[in-house]
Amino acid sequence: MAQENAASPRGNGARRPGKGLAIEVTGLVNRFGTQVVHDNLDFSVRYGEIMGLVGGSGSGKSVLLNSIIGLNRPKAGRIMVLGQEMRGLDRRETRSLQGRWGVLFQDGALFSSLTVMQNIEVPLKRQTRLPTSLMEEIAEVKIALSGLPPDAAHKYPSQLSGGMRKRAGLARALALDPDILFLDEPTAGLDPIGASQFDQLILGLRNALGLTVVMVTHDLDSLYTVCDRVSVLLDKRITVGTIEELSAMDNAWLKDYFGGPRGRAASAALERAEDR
Repeated sequence: MAQENAASPRGNGARRPGKGLAIEVTGLVNRFGTQVVHDNLDFSVRYGEIMGLVGGSGSGKSVLLNSIIGLNRPKAGRIMVLGQEMRGLDRRETRSLQGRWGVLFQDGALFSSLTVMQNIEVPLKRQTRLPTSLMEEIAEVKIALSGLPPDAAHKYPSQLSGGMRKRAGLARALALDPDILFLDEPTAGLDPIGASQFDQLILGLRNALGLTVVMVTHDLDSLYTVCDRVSVLLDKRITVGTIEELSAMDNAWLKDYFGGPRGRAASAALERAEDR
């Protein structure tokens, strides 16, 4: 889908994927007891692209994400992020590299006892020695970037709607001006209008900030609207391509996923948007 013309919702001044790989995973093996989740899996993401990551339930989408960000240690394989190999980094180097990506977990994963501003300040306090006043200013900027009203800064997660919690989690993920943004089911639980607005927010941030985005999602509208390519976890490995390329492959799961009623509806909605 990276070949759309300027009439595409993603073609209005969009920053196209650059050269080189922001993420390169080769020969990944993840196994829990006798259950093999990934078997010699390869996965790569280009600089500046939005990569969707899909698969059936239990296919290992979150395990792959956690392996890349260091929350899961694979049994084998090589993980390169922003030109650095994860294995072999010492604690200081790992912490420095982790400061170059942001993660939006499902439902925001905010600290319930902290306000939105205090949540955003958590990575700033962990990674920097900035004065409190400057951290507050940075938090205010990230709140605005995420589309939250200014008064959300002093609210607690329990005082926010589901969509606002996701935006607050996004603001925290952006706190350190990351190069890569990882999103885990960012539109899950949102109504169609809220999900569409969040999709456009992600597109706008990618285009304005030059982010590389990896998005785990089941939302077909999001896949059609924002993703340059999609990686599909099938049989413990990955198949990657544009949605058009994946839909044309001779695979029953891919045909059902992208060619079923919901896939056809999402495709038709994108075509209508392009014709406007």
